[in-house]
Amino acid sequence: MKLLKYWDDQPLALIIWLAIIFRLLAAIFAKGWGMFDDHYITIESAQSWVDGCDYNNWLPWSQGNTGPTGHNLFYPGINFLFFSLMKILHVDNPQLKMFFMRIVLAAWSLITVGYGYKITEALGGKRPARLAGILLALFWFMPWMSVRNLVEMVCVPFIILGFWFITRPGSKEKPLKSWFISGLFLGLATDIRFQAVFFPLGLGLWLLLTGNFKSLISLAAGSLLTFSLVQGGIDLVIWGKPFIELYTYATSSLTEINDYINLPWYNYFLVIGGMLIPPVSIFLFWGFIRKWRTCFFILLPILLFFAFHSWVPNKQERFIIPMIPLFIIVGSIGWQEFRDSSKYWASHKTFLRACWIFFWMINSIMLLVFTFTYSKRSMAESMSYLSKYHDIRYMTAIDGGANPEMFPKFYLGQWPVMANEKNGDHSLDSILAYSLRRGNNSAPRFILFTSDGEITPLVIKSRKYLPFIVYETTIEPGFIDKLVHRLNPINRNKTVYIYRNTEFFPEKK
Repeated sequence: MKLLKYWDDQPLALIIWLAIIFRLLAAIFAKGWGMFDDHYITIESAQSWVDGCDYNNWLPWSQGNTGPTGHNLFYPGINFLFFSLMKILHVDNPQLKMFFMRIVLAAWSLITVGYGYKITEALGGKRPARLAGILLALFWFMPWMSVRNLVEMVCVPFIILGFWFITRPGSKEKPLKSWFISGLFLGLATDIRFQAVFFPLGLGLWLLLTGNFKSLISLAAGSLLTFSLVQGGIDLVIWGKPFIELYTYATSSLTEINDYINLPWYNYFLVIGGMLIPPVSIFLFWGFIRKWRTCFFILLPILLFFAFHSWVPNKQERFIIPMIPLFIIVGSIGWQEFRDSSKYWASHKTFLRACWIFFWMINSIMLLVFTFTYSKRSMAESMSYLSKYHDIRYMTAIDGGANPEMFPKFYLGQWPVMANEKNGDHSLDSILAYSLRRGNNSAPRFILFTSDGEITPLVIKSRKYLPFIVYETTIEPGFIDKLVHRLNPINRNKTVYIYRNTEFFPEKK
Protein backbone atom coordinates (compact mmCIF):
# COMPACT_ATOMS: atom_id res chain seq x y z
CA MET A 1 0.00 0.00 0.00
CA LYS A 2 2.86 2.37 0.75
CA LEU A 3 4.42 1.60 -2.61
CA LEU A 4 1.13 2.27 -4.42
CA LYS A 5 0.75 5.54 -2.53
CA TYR A 6 4.29 6.50 -3.47
CA TRP A 7 3.46 5.61 -7.09
CA ASP A 8 0.46 7.95 -6.95
CA ASP A 9 2.19 10.80 -5.10
CA GLN A 10 5.75 10.74 -6.50
CA PRO A 11 5.79 8.59 -9.63
CA LEU A 12 8.81 10.28 -11.21
CA ALA A 13 11.00 9.61 -8.17
CA LEU A 14 10.04 5.92 -8.16
CA ILE A 15 10.60 5.66 -11.94
CA ILE A 16 14.04 7.24 -11.65
CA TRP A 17 15.04 4.91 -8.83
CA LEU A 18 13.96 1.85 -10.83
CA ALA A 19 15.88 3.17 -13.83
CA ILE A 20 18.97 3.70 -11.67
CA ILE A 21 18.82 0.22 -10.16
CA PHE A 22 18.56 -1.64 -13.47
CA ARG A 23 21.10 0.57 -15.23
CA LEU A 24 23.53 0.05 -12.38
CA LEU A 25 23.04 -3.70 -12.68
CA ALA A 26 23.65 -3.45 -16.43
CA ALA A 27 26.80 -1.39 -15.80
CA ILE A 28 28.11 -4.14 -13.52
CA PHE A 29 27.07 -7.26 -15.43
CA ALA A 30 26.36 -6.29 -19.06
CA LYS A 31 29.98 -6.27 -20.15
CA GLY A 32 31.26 -6.44 -23.71
CA TRP A 33 29.47 -4.78 -26.61
CA GLY A 34 26.41 -5.38 -28.73
CA MET A 35 27.29 -4.58 -32.35
CA PHE A 36 30.45 -3.90 -34.29
CA ASP A 37 30.05 -0.12 -34.15
CA ASP A 38 29.72 0.29 -30.38
CA HIS A 39 33.20 -1.11 -29.87
CA TYR A 40 35.44 -0.93 -32.94
CA ILE A 41 34.23 2.51 -34.06
CA THR A 42 33.91 4.28 -30.71
CA ILE A 43 36.18 2.42 -28.26
CA GLU A 44 38.98 0.75 -30.19
CA SER A 45 39.76 3.94 -32.11
CA ALA A 46 39.69 6.24 -29.05
CA GLN A 47 41.96 4.05 -26.90
CA SER A 48 44.42 3.62 -29.75
CA TRP A 49 44.76 7.41 -29.99
CA VAL A 50 45.53 7.57 -26.28
CA ASP A 51 48.18 4.89 -26.75
CA GLY A 52 49.82 6.80 -29.58
CA CYS A 53 48.59 4.81 -32.57
CA ASP A 54 45.56 4.85 -34.85
CA TYR A 55 43.72 1.54 -34.95
CA ASN A 56 41.48 2.44 -37.91
CA ASN A 57 43.96 4.71 -39.74
CA TRP A 58 41.39 7.52 -39.63
CA LEU A 59 43.76 10.42 -38.99
CA PRO A 60 45.67 12.14 -41.83
CA TRP A 61 49.06 11.73 -40.16
CA SER A 62 48.63 7.96 -39.72
CA GLN A 63 50.53 5.61 -41.98
CA GLY A 64 48.08 3.97 -44.36
CA ASN A 65 45.49 6.75 -44.26
CA THR A 66 44.17 7.66 -47.71
CA GLY A 67 41.92 10.55 -46.71
CA PRO A 68 38.66 11.12 -44.80
CA THR A 69 36.73 7.92 -44.19
CA GLY A 70 33.31 9.42 -43.52
CA HIS A 71 33.30 8.65 -39.81
CA ASN A 72 31.91 11.11 -37.30
CA LEU A 73 34.83 11.83 -34.98
CA PHE A 74 32.87 13.73 -32.30
CA TYR A 75 31.83 10.81 -30.10
CA PRO A 76 35.11 8.86 -30.52
CA GLY A 77 36.76 12.16 -29.56
CA ILE A 78 34.72 12.30 -26.35
CA ASN A 79 35.83 8.75 -25.57
CA PHE A 80 39.41 9.78 -26.30
CA LEU A 81 39.12 12.45 -23.59
CA PHE A 82 37.56 9.89 -21.21
CA PHE A 83 40.37 7.37 -21.74
CA SER A 84 42.93 10.16 -21.41
CA LEU A 85 41.45 10.93 -18.00
CA MET A 86 41.64 7.25 -17.09
CA LYS A 87 45.33 7.31 -18.02
CA ILE A 88 45.95 10.36 -15.83
CA LEU A 89 44.21 8.57 -12.95
CA HIS A 90 46.34 5.45 -13.60
CA VAL A 91 43.31 3.29 -14.37
CA ASP A 92 44.92 0.80 -16.76
CA ASN A 93 42.68 -2.26 -16.58
CA PRO A 94 40.47 -2.26 -19.73
CA GLN A 95 37.56 -3.97 -17.98
CA LEU A 96 37.66 -1.38 -15.19
CA LYS A 97 37.77 1.47 -17.70
CA MET A 98 34.72 0.08 -19.45
CA PHE A 99 32.90 -0.30 -16.13
CA PHE A 100 33.39 3.39 -15.42
CA MET A 101 32.27 4.20 -18.95
CA ARG A 102 29.10 2.14 -18.52
CA ILE A 103 28.39 4.03 -15.30
CA VAL A 104 28.70 7.35 -17.16
CA LEU A 105 26.47 6.11 -19.99
CA ALA A 106 23.89 4.83 -17.52
CA ALA A 107 23.76 8.23 -15.80
CA TRP A 108 23.51 9.97 -19.19
CA SER A 109 20.52 7.81 -20.16
CA LEU A 110 18.57 8.96 -17.09
CA ILE A 111 17.97 12.24 -18.95
CA THR A 112 15.82 10.30 -21.41
CA VAL A 113 13.77 8.78 -18.58
CA GLY A 114 13.33 11.91 -16.48
CA TYR A 115 12.68 14.43 -19.23
CA GLY A 116 10.69 11.91 -21.25
CA TYR A 117 8.34 11.75 -18.26
CA LYS A 118 8.22 15.56 -18.04
CA ILE A 119 7.48 16.01 -21.76
CA THR A 120 4.64 13.50 -21.51
CA GLU A 121 3.25 15.18 -18.40
CA ALA A 122 3.38 18.62 -20.05
CA LEU A 123 1.51 17.35 -23.12
CA GLY A 124 -0.87 14.78 -21.67
CA GLY A 125 -0.92 14.85 -17.88
CA LYS A 126 0.24 12.62 -15.07
CA ARG A 127 -1.30 9.28 -16.08
CA PRO A 128 0.32 8.95 -19.54
CA ALA A 129 3.53 10.36 -18.04
CA ARG A 130 3.65 7.47 -15.58
CA LEU A 131 3.15 5.00 -18.42
CA ALA A 132 5.80 6.58 -20.65
CA GLY A 133 8.22 6.96 -17.72
CA ILE A 134 8.01 3.35 -16.56
CA LEU A 135 8.39 2.09 -20.14
CA LEU A 136 11.43 4.29 -20.76
CA ALA A 137 12.92 3.04 -17.50
CA LEU A 138 12.13 -0.67 -17.74
CA PHE A 139 11.54 -1.70 -21.32
CA TRP A 140 13.60 -4.88 -21.63
CA PHE A 141 16.20 -3.38 -23.98
CA MET A 142 16.58 0.01 -22.28
CA PRO A 143 19.06 -0.72 -19.42
CA TRP A 144 21.23 -2.94 -21.65
CA MET A 145 21.22 -0.47 -24.53
CA SER A 146 21.82 2.45 -22.17
CA VAL A 147 25.31 1.20 -21.27
CA ARG A 148 26.31 0.55 -24.90
CA ASN A 149 28.50 2.95 -26.87
CA LEU A 150 26.10 3.15 -29.82
CA VAL A 151 25.82 6.64 -31.24
CA GLU A 152 22.14 5.88 -31.93
CA MET A 153 21.64 5.59 -28.17
CA VAL A 154 24.04 8.29 -27.00
CA CYS A 155 22.34 10.99 -29.10
CA VAL A 156 18.88 10.34 -27.58
CA PRO A 157 19.22 12.52 -24.42
CA PHE A 158 20.12 15.49 -26.63
CA ILE A 159 16.97 14.85 -28.70
CA ILE A 160 14.80 14.60 -25.59
CA LEU A 161 16.28 17.81 -24.17
CA GLY A 162 15.63 19.52 -27.50
CA PHE A 163 11.91 18.68 -27.30
CA TRP A 164 11.72 19.45 -23.59
CA PHE A 165 12.70 23.08 -24.06
CA ILE A 166 9.79 23.68 -26.45
CA THR A 167 7.20 21.81 -24.34
CA ARG A 168 8.18 22.76 -20.77
CA PRO A 169 5.95 25.11 -18.79
CA GLY A 170 6.87 28.71 -19.60
CA SER A 171 8.32 27.94 -23.02
CA LYS A 172 5.52 29.88 -24.74
CA GLU A 173 6.38 33.05 -22.82
CA LYS A 174 9.89 33.06 -24.29
CA PRO A 175 9.40 31.17 -27.58
CA LEU A 176 12.46 32.44 -29.43
CA LYS A 177 14.80 31.54 -26.58
CA SER A 178 13.14 28.13 -26.15
CA TRP A 179 13.47 27.28 -29.85
CA PHE A 180 17.08 28.46 -29.93
CA ILE A 181 18.02 26.26 -26.96
CA SER A 182 16.12 23.38 -28.54
CA GLY A 183 18.17 23.88 -31.69
CA LEU A 184 21.41 23.81 -29.70
CA PHE A 185 20.61 20.36 -28.31
CA LEU A 186 19.31 18.96 -31.60
CA GLY A 187 22.47 20.20 -33.31
CA LEU A 188 24.54 18.29 -30.74
CA ALA A 189 22.45 15.17 -31.39
CA THR A 190 23.28 15.51 -35.08
CA ASP A 191 26.96 15.92 -34.20
CA ILE A 192 26.82 12.44 -32.66
CA ARG A 193 24.56 10.74 -35.23
CA PHE A 194 24.23 12.44 -38.63
CA GLN A 195 20.75 10.99 -39.27
CA ALA A 196 19.41 12.81 -36.20
CA VAL A 197 19.23 15.84 -38.51
CA PHE A 198 15.65 14.77 -39.31
CA PHE A 199 14.51 15.95 -35.87
CA PRO A 200 15.46 19.62 -36.32
CA LEU A 201 14.42 19.37 -39.99
CA GLY A 202 11.02 18.01 -39.01
CA LEU A 203 10.51 20.70 -36.40
CA GLY A 204 11.61 23.34 -38.88
CA LEU A 205 9.15 22.05 -41.48
CA TRP A 206 6.34 22.14 -38.89
CA LEU A 207 7.20 25.74 -38.02
CA LEU A 208 7.25 26.60 -41.72
CA LEU A 209 3.84 25.00 -42.27
CA THR A 210 2.36 26.87 -39.30
CA GLY A 211 3.88 30.18 -40.39
CA ASN A 212 6.03 30.60 -37.27
CA PHE A 213 9.02 32.07 -39.09
CA LYS A 214 10.73 33.73 -36.11
CA SER A 215 10.80 30.47 -34.17
CA LEU A 216 12.04 28.72 -37.31
CA ILE A 217 14.97 31.13 -37.53
CA SER A 218 15.75 30.63 -33.82
CA LEU A 219 15.66 26.83 -34.17
CA ALA A 220 17.85 26.93 -37.27
CA ALA A 221 20.33 29.30 -35.63
CA GLY A 222 20.73 27.06 -32.58
CA SER A 223 21.05 23.86 -34.63
CA LEU A 224 23.53 25.32 -37.09
CA LEU A 225 25.59 26.88 -34.30
CA THR A 226 26.37 23.66 -32.40
CA PHE A 227 26.58 21.53 -35.54
CA SER A 228 28.93 23.96 -37.30
CA LEU A 229 31.15 24.56 -34.28
CA VAL A 230 31.49 20.89 -33.39
CA GLN A 231 31.33 19.03 -36.71
CA GLY A 232 32.83 21.74 -38.84
CA GLY A 233 35.39 22.69 -36.22
CA ILE A 234 36.70 19.15 -35.70
CA ASP A 235 37.12 18.57 -39.43
CA LEU A 236 38.74 21.97 -39.87
CA VAL A 237 41.33 21.23 -37.19
CA ILE A 238 42.09 17.70 -38.42
CA TRP A 239 41.72 18.02 -42.18
CA GLY A 240 41.87 21.76 -42.80
CA LYS A 241 38.40 21.51 -44.42
CA PRO A 242 35.10 21.92 -42.52
CA PHE A 243 32.50 19.14 -42.93
CA ILE A 244 34.81 16.96 -45.03
CA GLU A 245 33.90 13.83 -43.03
CA LEU A 246 30.19 14.58 -43.49
CA TYR A 247 30.70 15.05 -47.24
CA THR A 248 32.65 11.79 -47.47
CA TYR A 249 30.00 9.96 -45.44
CA ALA A 250 27.20 11.24 -47.68
CA THR A 251 28.94 10.40 -50.95
CA SER A 252 30.10 6.94 -49.81
CA SER A 253 26.63 6.15 -48.45
CA LEU A 254 25.10 6.88 -51.83
CA THR A 255 27.60 4.70 -53.70
CA GLU A 256 27.42 1.86 -51.16
CA ILE A 257 23.69 2.08 -50.47
CA ASN A 258 23.06 -1.57 -51.45
CA ASP A 259 26.22 -3.07 -49.99
CA TYR A 260 24.84 -3.93 -46.56
CA ILE A 261 21.77 -5.65 -45.12
CA ASN A 262 18.95 -5.03 -47.64
CA LEU A 263 15.49 -5.50 -46.18
CA PRO A 264 11.97 -4.53 -47.37
CA TRP A 265 10.52 -1.05 -46.72
CA TYR A 266 8.09 -2.34 -44.06
CA ASN A 267 10.84 -3.96 -41.98
CA TYR A 268 10.85 -1.30 -39.24
CA PHE A 269 7.11 -1.71 -38.65
CA LEU A 270 7.88 -5.33 -37.74
CA VAL A 271 10.90 -4.30 -35.65
CA ILE A 272 8.94 -1.80 -33.56
CA GLY A 273 5.94 -4.10 -33.29
CA GLY A 274 8.08 -6.94 -31.97
CA MET A 275 10.62 -4.96 -29.95
CA LEU A 276 7.93 -3.12 -27.96
CA ILE A 277 6.10 -6.44 -27.35
CA PRO A 278 2.52 -6.91 -28.57
CA PRO A 279 -0.19 -6.14 -27.62
CA VAL A 280 1.38 -3.09 -25.92
CA SER A 281 3.21 -2.20 -29.14
CA ILE A 282 -0.20 -2.14 -30.86
CA PHE A 283 -1.56 0.11 -28.09
CA LEU A 284 1.31 2.52 -28.65
CA PHE A 285 0.91 2.45 -32.45
CA TRP A 286 -2.77 3.28 -32.08
CA GLY A 287 -2.07 6.03 -29.57
CA PHE A 288 0.62 7.46 -31.83
CA ILE A 289 -1.79 7.63 -34.80
CA ARG A 290 -4.54 9.23 -32.70
CA LYS A 291 -2.31 12.14 -31.62
CA TRP A 292 -1.25 13.20 -35.09
CA ARG A 293 -3.07 16.54 -34.82
CA THR A 294 -2.13 17.79 -31.36
CA CYS A 295 1.39 16.30 -31.35
CA PHE A 296 2.18 16.88 -35.01
CA PHE A 297 5.33 18.82 -34.10
CA ILE A 298 6.72 15.55 -32.68
CA LEU A 299 5.07 13.23 -35.20
CA LEU A 300 6.49 15.01 -38.25
CA PRO A 301 10.19 14.63 -37.24
CA ILE A 302 9.54 10.98 -36.32
CA LEU A 303 7.82 10.31 -39.65
CA LEU A 304 10.64 11.93 -41.63
CA PHE A 305 13.22 9.92 -39.69
CA PHE A 306 11.22 6.70 -40.09
CA ALA A 307 10.50 7.27 -43.78
CA PHE A 308 14.17 7.88 -44.58
CA HIS A 309 15.33 4.72 -42.85
CA SER A 310 12.52 2.71 -44.45
CA TRP A 311 13.57 4.00 -47.88
CA VAL A 312 17.26 3.18 -47.45
CA PRO A 313 17.89 -0.51 -48.31
CA ASN A 314 20.43 -0.95 -45.50
CA LYS A 315 18.25 -1.63 -42.46
CA GLN A 316 19.59 -2.53 -39.04
CA GLU A 317 17.47 -2.51 -35.89
CA ARG A 318 19.71 -0.02 -34.10
CA PHE A 319 19.21 2.64 -36.78
CA ILE A 320 15.74 3.61 -35.51
CA ILE A 321 16.64 3.77 -31.80
CA PRO A 322 16.73 7.62 -31.75
CA MET A 323 12.98 7.82 -32.48
CA ILE A 324 11.82 5.12 -30.03
CA PRO A 325 11.57 7.31 -26.86
CA LEU A 326 9.56 10.00 -28.66
CA PHE A 327 7.35 7.29 -30.17
CA ILE A 328 6.71 5.92 -26.68
CA ILE A 329 5.90 9.41 -25.37
CA VAL A 330 3.33 10.21 -28.06
CA GLY A 331 1.94 6.67 -28.07
CA SER A 332 1.44 6.73 -24.29
CA ILE A 333 -0.48 10.02 -24.46
CA GLY A 334 -2.71 8.86 -27.30
CA TRP A 335 -3.32 5.42 -25.82
CA GLN A 336 -4.23 6.74 -22.37
CA GLU A 337 -6.70 9.21 -23.85
CA PHE A 338 -8.25 6.48 -25.99
CA ARG A 339 -8.40 4.02 -23.14
CA ASP A 340 -10.17 6.54 -20.87
CA SER A 341 -12.83 7.33 -23.50
CA SER A 342 -13.29 3.84 -24.97
CA LYS A 343 -16.54 2.04 -24.15
CA TYR A 344 -14.99 -1.22 -25.32
CA TRP A 345 -12.11 -1.12 -22.85
CA ALA A 346 -14.42 0.14 -20.10
CA SER A 347 -16.42 -3.08 -20.48
CA HIS A 348 -13.38 -5.34 -21.00
CA LYS A 349 -11.17 -4.40 -18.08
CA THR A 350 -10.27 -8.03 -17.37
CA PHE A 351 -9.00 -8.52 -20.91
CA LEU A 352 -7.01 -5.28 -20.74
CA ARG A 353 -5.51 -6.33 -17.43
CA ALA A 354 -4.55 -9.70 -18.94
CA CYS A 355 -2.81 -7.88 -21.83
CA TRP A 356 -0.69 -5.88 -19.43
CA ILE A 357 0.06 -8.91 -17.25
CA PHE A 358 1.25 -10.76 -20.35
CA PHE A 359 3.37 -7.78 -21.38
CA TRP A 360 5.05 -7.38 -17.99
CA MET A 361 5.72 -11.12 -17.71
CA ILE A 362 7.50 -11.22 -21.09
CA ASN A 363 9.20 -7.88 -20.53
CA SER A 364 10.42 -8.83 -17.04
CA ILE A 365 11.95 -12.10 -18.25
CA MET A 366 13.76 -10.37 -21.11
CA LEU A 367 14.75 -7.45 -18.87
CA LEU A 368 16.43 -9.76 -16.36
CA VAL A 369 18.13 -11.79 -19.08
CA PHE A 370 19.57 -8.84 -21.00
CA THR A 371 20.48 -6.75 -17.97
CA PHE A 372 22.83 -9.54 -16.92
CA THR A 373 24.06 -10.45 -20.43
CA TYR A 374 27.81 -10.28 -21.12
CA SER A 375 27.73 -9.82 -24.89
CA LYS A 376 30.65 -10.92 -27.10
CA ARG A 377 32.12 -12.62 -24.05
CA SER A 378 34.46 -15.06 -25.80
CA MET A 379 36.15 -12.32 -27.82
CA ALA A 380 36.55 -9.87 -24.94
CA GLU A 381 37.63 -12.50 -22.41
CA SER A 382 40.16 -14.08 -24.76
CA MET A 383 41.94 -10.73 -25.07
CA SER A 384 41.65 -10.09 -21.33
CA TYR A 385 43.18 -13.51 -20.73
CA LEU A 386 46.14 -12.80 -23.02
CA SER A 387 46.77 -9.34 -21.53
CA LYS A 388 48.97 -10.96 -18.87
CA TYR A 389 51.51 -11.72 -21.63
CA HIS A 390 53.62 -8.70 -22.51
CA ASP A 391 55.14 -7.60 -25.82
CA ILE A 392 52.75 -9.54 -28.07
CA ARG A 393 53.79 -8.18 -31.45
CA TYR A 394 52.01 -10.59 -33.80
CA MET A 395 48.88 -12.72 -33.55
CA THR A 396 46.73 -14.73 -35.94
CA ALA A 397 43.02 -15.54 -35.93
CA ILE A 398 41.77 -18.57 -37.88
CA ASP A 399 38.14 -19.50 -38.34
CA GLY A 400 36.81 -22.93 -39.22
CA GLY A 401 34.06 -21.80 -41.56
CA ALA A 402 34.29 -18.11 -42.41
CA ASN A 403 36.56 -15.11 -42.41
CA PRO A 404 38.63 -14.75 -39.22
CA GLU A 405 37.24 -12.62 -36.41
CA MET A 406 38.46 -9.13 -35.51
CA PHE A 407 39.54 -9.47 -31.92
CA PRO A 408 39.30 -6.40 -29.64
CA LYS A 409 42.86 -5.27 -28.94
CA PHE A 410 41.46 -2.76 -26.45
CA TYR A 411 41.03 -5.59 -23.93
CA LEU A 412 44.52 -6.85 -24.68
CA GLY A 413 46.03 -3.49 -23.79
CA GLN A 414 48.43 -3.90 -26.72
CA TRP A 415 48.21 -3.30 -30.47
CA PRO A 416 49.89 -6.27 -32.18
CA VAL A 417 49.69 -6.95 -35.91
CA MET A 418 46.95 -9.48 -36.70
CA ALA A 419 47.98 -11.40 -39.82
CA ASN A 420 44.40 -11.82 -41.05
CA GLU A 421 43.81 -8.06 -40.90
CA LYS A 422 46.67 -7.36 -43.32
CA ASN A 423 45.87 -10.03 -45.88
CA GLY A 424 42.93 -10.00 -48.26
CA ASP A 425 43.03 -13.78 -48.74
CA HIS A 426 41.62 -15.39 -45.60
CA SER A 427 42.54 -18.99 -46.42
CA LEU A 428 44.50 -20.81 -43.75
CA ASP A 429 47.59 -21.28 -45.94
CA SER A 430 47.59 -17.65 -46.98
CA ILE A 431 47.21 -16.33 -43.43
CA LEU A 432 50.01 -18.44 -42.01
CA ALA A 433 52.28 -17.87 -44.99
CA TYR A 434 51.79 -14.13 -44.60
CA SER A 435 52.61 -14.27 -40.90
CA LEU A 436 55.99 -15.87 -41.71
CA ARG A 437 56.81 -13.89 -44.82
CA ARG A 438 59.03 -11.39 -43.04
CA GLY A 439 60.99 -13.97 -41.11
CA ASN A 440 60.57 -15.86 -37.89
CA ASN A 441 60.32 -12.72 -35.74
CA SER A 442 56.97 -11.92 -37.34
CA ALA A 443 55.50 -15.32 -36.48
CA PRO A 444 52.33 -15.13 -34.39
CA ARG A 445 52.84 -15.42 -30.66
CA PHE A 446 49.30 -16.79 -30.31
CA ILE A 447 46.81 -18.35 -32.68
CA LEU A 448 43.12 -17.87 -31.94
CA PHE A 449 40.94 -20.57 -33.49
CA THR A 450 37.21 -19.83 -33.67
CA SER A 451 34.86 -22.61 -34.61
CA ASP A 452 31.53 -24.27 -33.88
CA GLY A 453 33.01 -27.72 -34.27
CA GLU A 454 36.24 -29.68 -34.37
CA ILE A 455 39.42 -27.61 -34.73
CA THR A 456 41.91 -30.51 -34.84
CA PRO A 457 42.35 -30.34 -38.66
CA LEU A 458 43.06 -26.61 -38.40
CA VAL A 459 45.61 -27.19 -35.64
CA ILE A 460 47.37 -29.98 -37.57
CA LYS A 461 47.60 -27.81 -40.68
CA SER A 462 48.84 -24.83 -38.64
CA ARG A 463 51.65 -26.91 -37.14
CA LYS A 464 53.12 -27.33 -40.62
CA TYR A 465 53.99 -23.66 -40.41
CA LEU A 466 54.28 -23.28 -36.64
CA PRO A 467 55.46 -26.60 -35.17
CA PHE A 468 55.79 -25.28 -31.61
CA ILE A 469 52.23 -24.15 -30.88
CA VAL A 470 50.56 -25.72 -27.85
CA TYR A 471 47.05 -25.54 -26.46
CA GLU A 472 46.59 -22.72 -23.95
CA THR A 473 42.90 -22.43 -23.00
CA THR A 474 39.32 -22.29 -24.26
CA ILE A 475 37.01 -19.28 -23.89
CA GLU A 476 33.30 -19.99 -24.25
CA PRO A 477 30.72 -17.44 -25.44
CA GLY A 478 27.91 -16.48 -23.07
CA PHE A 479 24.48 -18.13 -23.09
CA ILE A 480 22.78 -15.34 -25.06
CA ASP A 481 25.70 -15.22 -27.52
CA LYS A 482 25.28 -18.94 -28.16
CA LEU A 483 21.51 -18.59 -28.55
CA VAL A 484 21.76 -15.63 -30.93
CA HIS A 485 24.40 -17.43 -33.01
CA ARG A 486 22.25 -20.54 -33.21
CA LEU A 487 19.19 -18.54 -34.29
CA ASN A 488 21.18 -16.57 -36.87
CA PRO A 489 24.74 -17.68 -37.74
CA ILE A 490 25.50 -14.21 -39.10
CA ASN A 491 26.10 -13.33 -35.43
CA ARG A 492 29.52 -14.95 -35.20
CA ASN A 493 29.68 -15.61 -31.46
CA LYS A 494 31.90 -18.67 -31.37
CA THR A 495 34.10 -20.55 -28.95
CA VAL A 496 37.72 -19.34 -28.98
CA TYR A 497 40.59 -21.85 -28.66
CA ILE A 498 43.88 -20.18 -27.80
CA TYR A 499 47.20 -21.77 -28.81
CA ARG A 500 50.56 -20.41 -27.63
CA ASN A 501 53.76 -20.33 -29.67
CA THR A 502 56.38 -21.71 -27.27
CA GLU A 503 59.21 -20.20 -29.33
CA PHE A 504 58.26 -16.85 -27.82
CA PHE A 505 56.40 -17.79 -24.63
CA PRO A 506 57.77 -21.15 -23.40
CA GLU A 507 55.74 -21.16 -20.19
CA LYS A 508 52.09 -20.62 -19.52
CA LYS A 509 51.38 -17.72 -17.17
